[in-house]
Amino acid sequence: MASLFTKIVNGDIPCHKVAEDENYLAFLDINPVAKGHTLCIPKKEVDYIFDLEDEQLSGLMLFSKKVAKGIESVVPCARIGVTVIGLEVPHAHVHLIPIQSLHDMNFEKPKMDMNSEQLALLAKQIANTLK
Repeated sequence: MASLFTKIVNGDIPCHKVAEDENYLAFLDINPVAKGHTLCIPKKEVDYIFDLEDEQLSGLMLFSKKVAKGIESVVPCARIGVTVIGLEVPHAHVHLIPIQSLHDMNFEKPKMDMNSEQLALLAKQIANTLK
């Protein structure tokens, strides 16, 4: 069965897209731990990030770097934190999170409450920096 992220790639489930190319997709997390929290995924469904082929893994990281630069230009932060957890959705993905401190990477803290309009505007702002 297709993962939630594959359904997003296929257009069956909407997302707040930040960037996309032929192999990768970046979209805002709908339960962000910080404003600008973005997920970068390979379009090809692979459950575990270290099961990606070397070329796919390096491509995902280079794509994530580009997206991180876009996030930094829109969301004030000390830097973009990067994490790979891989337990929530069986589809390899990278979390990019604008941070001021280590505490900002805590997934156990309450999630931000951002509505669809706020997410859409933020996604558009970030996407515009990547053009």
